[in-house]
Amino acid sequence: MTAIDQPVLTLDPEEAGRVRQERLERIGRWVLPLAIMILAIWLWDRVCVWNEIPKYILPRPGVVLQTLYDDAGLLFSSLLVTLRITFLSLLLAVVGGVGLAVLFAQSKWVEMSFFPFAIVLQVTPIVAIFPLINIYVNNQTVKLLLCAWIVAFFPILSNTTLGLNSVDRNLRDMFKLNGATRWQQLRYLRLPAAMPYFLGGLKIAGGLSLIGAVVAEFVAGAQGQSSGLASRIIEAGYRLNAPRLFAALILISLTGILIFLVLSLVSHLILRRWHESALKQER
Repeated sequence: MTAIDQPVLTLDPEEAGRVRQERLERIGRWVLPLAIMILAIWLWDRVCVWNEIPKYILPRPGVVLQTLYDDAGLLFSSLLVTLRITFLSLLLAVVGGVGLAVLFAQSKWVEMSFFPFAIVLQVTPIVAIFPLINIYVNNQTVKLLLCAWIVAFFPILSNTTLGLNSVDRNLRDMFKLNGATRWQQLRYLRLPAAMPYFLGGLKIAGGLSLIGAVVAEFVAGAQGQSSGLASRIIEAGYRLNAPRLFAALILISLTGILIFLVLSLVSHLILRRWHESALKQER
């Protein structure tokens, strides 16, 4: 059969329209937010110019970017301090949350006994807890770490517990009929079933750990060269240095977005070959 005689594969109009729609949605997912962000920055700049607002009240975007460049050494060193608290608290939240969720899954009595205490930690504002932490803990880093951990801990615990308890009963009965031990059920059935829930909680906890670290710095009032971005914001506010204040806020926002994107990528890479939520994105 020659190349001319080979059949040409064509998509029917409905399928071609669906492919075109998916392509437009894929492009729009990035283009629309960027376009709106650029428009918002332009309006911000124009408002400052039209109303002749001084930079110590509302700096123009260009002034903020220049400040971010000029103060990069100070701001990024503070960012590293905040990130250290963020990732350490997230790690502790993952270890503690998953470990406690597994313990809850093994015994309903344990879950009923201790889960209310986790809820109490979640609903109590960190500014109300910090005075107690300040009394009993002397190390400043441990204070900040404990505050950030309290904020990030609950989403990991609640989501993982929900996932471990959401196993299909028919599959659980099949494991029991085949003589599977509790450990085998946990390893081969319950933990894989809970993985999407855990990863969803991890994405939430990633942002909350950053928020917790910043709020903890605000409450603790950490000062000095080894302090985090929250202290730079407080310092800039006292000195009416609005450009540095905005630069620190933008740095925190970009860091939070990056953490969310990285954790979303990790979630997708883990789930893409077997879970329906990720398989749909592959179409």
